[in-house]
Amino acid sequence: MRRRTRSASHCPMARPGIDGGRAPREERKRKRRGGPTTERRAESYGPKRPRGAPAGTPAEVEERADYFDGLPDDLVVSVLSKLCSSARRPLDLISALLTCKRFHGLGHHPVVLSKVSAGCLGVRANTWSDSSHRFLKRCADCGNLEASYMLGMIRFYALENRGSGASLMARAAIGSNPAALYSLSVIQFNGSGGSKNDKDLRAGVALCARAAFLGHVDALRELGHCLQDGYGVRRNVAEGRRFLVQANARELAAAMTSWPAWQKQPRQAAAAAGATSPGCCPLLSDYGWNVPAPAPHPANRFLVEWFRERGWPAAAAAEGLRLCSYSGCGRPETRRHEFRRCSVCGVVNYCSRACQALDWKLSHKSECVPTDLQALDGDGAPAGDDGPPAVDGAAGTD
Repeated sequence: MRRRTRSASHCPMARPGIDGGRAPREERKRKRRGGPTTERRAESYGPKRPRGAPAGTPAEVEERADYFDGLPDDLVVSVLSKLCSSARRPLDLISALLTCKRFHGLGHHPVVLSKVSAGCLGVRANTWSDSSHRFLKRCADCGNLEASYMLGMIRFYALENRGSGASLMARAAIGSNPAALYSLSVIQFNGSGGSKNDKDLRAGVALCARAAFLGHVDALRELGHCLQDGYGVRRNVAEGRRFLVQANARELAAAMTSWPAWQKQPRQAAAAAGATSPGCCPLLSDYGWNVPAPAPHPANRFLVEWFRERGWPAAAAAEGLRLCSYSGCGRPETRRHEFRRCSVCGVVNYCSRACQALDWKLSHKSECVPTDLQALDGDGAPAGDDGPPAVDGAAGTD
């Protein structure tokens, strides 16, 4: 009996176009159910995603995109420069540099370092190190005037590198930095770093006038005393008094701006002073007004902490060298009898008349006791005068 066989058309092996004639079982089931085939599924989902590409739809990928990496470097440098110029403490800059690797790299850009503010450069004496020195030096090399002034003060007075310190302060003064101009005027008045014959009073007055023109309150006060006493300039009492009143007014305005609570006190102070006008605002202690002590510059604060924590060197004490008696100054003598002393008690000494005026209002007014009762009738503070007494010049020789 002849065996019956299937025709080639019914054999699955002979079907062309379906996996060499052998269709997978899943494909046959999907066809019977009416589901999409492999080719149609590939067309519906689009092209195959490359390896390493982010998963998800284009909208989801765009939503997760990091636009910070797409910002140009110039824009990031501009933002960091604005941050550094308004920062009040070094931690603000350090926190920004530690945010990411890009901030850390662009944070050392010369444009950013040239804009670092004085508060951000305020290195403390207890954290002084070679890295702090290098950071200040790098900022100074990038054209930062505050860094040049601060590093100049530290080198001149703390590290006793007179030439390099004076050069850095001169660089800042050429750029019209008021604090550097005033510090150089103090050096010229005292002949710091040299002998007594190195004093240049006229140069000191010129530097002081330039700093006062730029708004430095201590320089304005120093210039007023120079005019009153005829120290390095022709004597003009009226003009000197005008500068002193102007310095007091600027100091009062700065104090009221810094402390909003003081806005409520003018009427109370005026009533206590017996003023007729309710809006009258007396000036400072010698006019019946008491304001807080102005915050010292970070460079002066560093000097105060430096000599307080490390102690005044025994060699300097043996030579009779002293520090400025004003607590917010920190300048030391570079030779014996460099600073001028109080003409009444003779106990305290000051690097400038501005420091003496500030210390008189803060503490010395209540502590000054004349060594001779006749001093009150002589060159000391006259009766009824609430201003500081005169200061004597250096009495010794080098």
